Amino acid sequence: MRNESIIKPLNGYLFFIIFLFLLGSALYYFANEVASMGALAAVLAVFTIKGFFIVNPNKSLVMVLFGKYKGTVKENGFFWTNPFYRRISISLRARNFDSDKVKVNDKVGNPILISVILVWKVEDTHKAAFDVDNYEYFVRIQTDAAVRKLAGSYPYDNFDDDHAEVTLRSGMDTVNDALEDELKERLEMAGIEVLEARIGYLAYAQEIAGAMLKRQQATAIVAARFKIVEGAVGMVETALSELSKKNIIELDEDKKATMVSNLMVVLCGDRDASPVINTGTLTQ
Repeated sequence: MRNESIIKPLNGYLFFIIFLFLLGSALYYFANEVASMGALAAVLAVFTIKGFFIVNPNKSLVMVLFGKYKGTVKENGFFWTNPFYRRISISLRARNFDSDKVKVNDKVGNPILISVILVWKVEDTHKAAFDVDNYEYFVRIQTDAAVRKLAGSYPYDNFDDDHAEVTLRSGMDTVNDALEDELKERLEMAGIEVLEARIGYLAYAQEIAGAMLKRQQATAIVAARFKIVEGAVGMVETALSELSKKNIIELDEDKKATMVSNLMVVLCGDRDASPVINTGTLTQ
């Protein structure tokens, strides 16, 4: 497979002077009724003018002569080259591509919506011009394929796969690196350099979004309850220890059980406790 070759065209300003000379010669010969010489000078002037071209910054021109690739011009400026060259313009600027949201299944089969943001540019103009039919369309299709493959390689989260160390939701750096490597491999044949690739949108599909939201909320509530109970047990333990250590009150096992029950209700309840004043004894 052939790679691009850089060619340096001739100075356009020099040939512009030659063009003016030929044009002046043609007018001179026609004015002096030397038709043959005037016609020759006119033909050469037209032939010369077709060879002029301009290359703007971050642009390139691929030169093709009768179906054969002759090279690529990446230098900016005003130039002249063989008038028979067919010139194909290819931009070298960095481009953003924000893919559409596609519905795919993650590793455990949950339907999700995912899109990707890709920053890319043309690196090899020969591959971009001749190895694929339309390199811009090629980028779009291969990006979509890479996103689908990536989504099927990781679970959305670890609800259904407790052993998953990397998920689409939590392992963004690892997932983005994997996406970038996949796109580099796919787009290399088109001469495309991947500058950056990352997930731009990630969510459960609409049909399961509500159920998964409730599941996430339930998981968060359970985790919060666990921390509350863990803290409440420590506080009760500290309270009993301090009462016993400072001989503030002597509590038998029944009174300790009652005190523990009351404290756990107060500390673990969803609502603030309503104080009740006891004017009798602890047992009344």
